[in-house]
Amino acid sequence: MESTVTTTEPAQTSKTSSRPGYGQLLRTRGAWTFLLPGFAARQPFAMLTLSIVLLVQHTTGSYGAAGATAAVTGVSMALFAPYSGRLADRYGQRAVLIPGVLVHALAGLALTVLALAHAPLWALFAAAVPTGASVPQIGPMVRARWAVTLKDSPLMTTAAAFESVTDELTFVLGPLLATALCTSVDPAAGLVAEAALTLVGGLLFAAQKRTQPPVTAGTRARVKHDSALRVPGVRVLIVAFLGIGCVFGGMQVSLAAFTESIGRPGLNGVLYGTFAAGNMLSGVVCGAIAWKAAPHRRLVLGYTALALAASTLWTTQSVVLLTALGLLVGMCIAPALVTGYTLVESLVPADTRTEAFTWLTGAVALGQASAATVAGQLEDRLWNGAGFLVPMTGTVLALVTLVALRSRLAPRPDGPGSSRGVGHRPPVSVD
Repeated sequence: MESTVTTTEPAQTSKTSSRPGYGQLLRTRGAWTFLLPGFAARQPFAMLTLSIVLLVQHTTGSYGAAGATAAVTGVSMALFAPYSGRLADRYGQRAVLIPGVLVHALAGLALTVLALAHAPLWALFAAAVPTGASVPQIGPMVRARWAVTLKDSPLMTTAAAFESVTDELTFVLGPLLATALCTSVDPAAGLVAEAALTLVGGLLFAAQKRTQPPVTAGTRARVKHDSALRVPGVRVLIVAFLGIGCVFGGMQVSLAAFTESIGRPGLNGVLYGTFAAGNMLSGVVCGAIAWKAAPHRRLVLGYTALALAASTLWTTQSVVLLTALGLLVGMCIAPALVTGYTLVESLVPADTRTEAFTWLTGAVALGQASAATVAGQLEDRLWNGAGFLVPMTGTVLALVTLVALRSRLAPRPDGPGSSRGVGHRPPVSVD
């Protein structure tokens, strides 16, 4: 197995610096070798659900069928993502990525052909399963590379915020690209482009052998017994991320239905992009604040704001007001995402972090898939905008769980992050 670049110098520099910011993070030796291909490879993740919704709705005329097909993809991804992460921890990222992106590209193209051929819904579901199961978990893999590259550096908190911003940048560009392709080129163009970008970006990322986390014999022996899911805090975070997924899925379907109902489908990408832009900008701010409160307390406060903001969406039918509310909801998501991913560093042992990250990513996908299904049914059966009830319900239920079990998110004195848990560093300013 290839060795990993251990950037001891940047980590040591960050310990002595009083201002570990984004600039210092991006100067970390070897970072750009996985950041650039990683960005290209994760871009299709934000295109997949919306591309499926727009294609299937075009061929069937039903948002319910479109949401259900997207939901099968999301559920499949949620079920298989943690095992993909576990295999990556055990055998290395490259060994998982190469076959994964090949399968995903073929399955995505098969789903496209079936949809255009007006195949029955069960056939679309059959193609959606491998499409979702093979989605490459690039985001968790990048986070795992940061964790190894930076080790116990205070820059890990900045890296968590940077990754959230990168995720949200993909959710700004992805829906815009998918909508433009599906509405201006062809209804199938979004899904075809998603498959192509996944294949090319995934192979380029897999080629970066030097920065992938090392795999040891000890890791291979322990991984069957030390699942990240056994950590109570991870299970609580999964519930919180399910609620966040409900926001993504509910927004995607409901905004598509709303813009279709007013005869301006091209606005869908703009509205969803505004929502994602709020998330991205908020993520930048989160990384620039020297937090004094413990991360598990920040998560509860941030999630409360998210639930309150999401509860307002169903009340409006105005484009302007919906844009403003979408921006507000997006701004409330980033603090929860950044803090949740930060907590993983202090709750989970290093040899199961990729798996832990994929549990959270899978939870977002599962919440997104479930929300897309329910929102599609509500839009078909009730009034325009009824799908916005889904983000409200999902976040409120997750908040109740989070408040009740918040003590499980506090790192234990003997836990993996007790010596230097991310989020418990001395306050520093980030620029």
